[in-house]
Amino acid sequence: MAATPAVPTAPPKPTWDPRKPEPPFPWLRPTIRIRLTLLYGGMFLIAGILLLSIIYLLAAQALHEGSGQAFSVSGNFDITSTTCPAVNSAPLSEVASILKNCDAIQRQHALDDLLSRSLLALLGLAIIAFAFGYAMAGRVLSPLGRILRTARAVAGSDLSRRIELDGPDDEIKELADTFDDMLERLQRAFTAQQRFVGNASHELRTPLAINRTLLEVHLSDPNAPAELHQLGKTLLATNERSEQLVEGLLLLARSDNQIVERKPVDLSEVAEQAVDQVRSEADAKGVVIRGDLKPAVVQGNGVLLERIALNLVQNAVRYNVPEDGWVEVTTEVQHGQAVLVVSNTGPVVPAYEIDNLFEPFRRLRTERTGSDKGVGLGLSIARSVARAHGGHISARPREGGGLVMRVALPI
Repeated sequence: MAATPAVPTAPPKPTWDPRKPEPPFPWLRPTIRIRLTLLYGGMFLIAGILLLSIIYLLAAQALHEGSGQAFSVSGNFDITSTTCPAVNSAPLSEVASILKNCDAIQRQHALDDLLSRSLLALLGLAIIAFAFGYAMAGRVLSPLGRILRTARAVAGSDLSRRIELDGPDDEIKELADTFDDMLERLQRAFTAQQRFVGNASHELRTPLAINRTLLEVHLSDPNAPAELHQLGKTLLATNERSEQLVEGLLLLARSDNQIVERKPVDLSEVAEQAVDQVRSEADAKGVVIRGDLKPAVVQGNGVLLERIALNLVQNAVRYNVPEDGWVEVTTEVQHGQAVLVVSNTGPVVPAYEIDNLFEPFRRLRTERTGSDKGVGLGLSIARSVARAHGGHISARPREGGGLVMRVALPI
């Protein structure tokens, strides 16, 4: 007879709790509320003890100085006093009332002196209390300053920074640990995004480059029919437009972050390079490019800053009037900022449509791109690059038609 197989037993239950264990007496946890309560209560108690002690000493001194009258009686029952001169020549029947008045005056002087000294003591204690409170508040809030400095460093795209706060297990340390966990997740997310952008750059560029090569090879065949040549040119233009779209999307994704490595860049040189690249297109359209380029050095990425100037100048040339059009490019330093201004003639732009021009794939009076002048990412890229450098870009309609684009970057 075959043996009955043994039924497997259930695995033992874990004897540990993966959650963070709670202390045996949670009400004894040194929270920031308890610490502040003890600190301010202790300061108030010490200040009260000091104030009572000073008032007691002052009152004792005042009572000692103002208690009674100093007088003497001679053999002829002549009463003399140094503190109450009115009694020296007074008859005996009036001595009692005079001494009573003198006692009242002496007590009033003692009380006035006590009040003035108490006010001075209170003022001194108030100054000491404010100074001590300021020092203690700075000590208590120093972890928040550390968190703030780390947050500012993270705002500059240094996601590797951590607070790593030591000290008692209170609310501030819990906040710092939570912030560190959030930074860890953000760093992983940004690393994954950068990896995705790199992979997408390779995967999207390669087939487009292959298509462009195949089309150029077929177009170079002199025996190909005219219809095939026309179709090849159309497909080549479409492929070029797709390449521009991919490059724009990748540049937009990369420029959304802050610039970590910065170098001195002169906006006048950047604008001059952009004008030279657009000069032939402007001459073909009959657009005159002029301007005044003054030195304006900023800390940033030269390639991205040149992209701003190139996009603005290209847009100014392409969206211009058919005749007697012009584009003006200026660079200068204004109020501690490097400013690039590109203005042009062109169609009248309503003020309420200015914000839409900076949205991806948006154009004037259209929801999606629908012309061969670009892919609709130029101003979006310019805005992202300006933000990555800590600056901003703005636009306003020009009187008579066209736009005035202004880029301001911190020096």
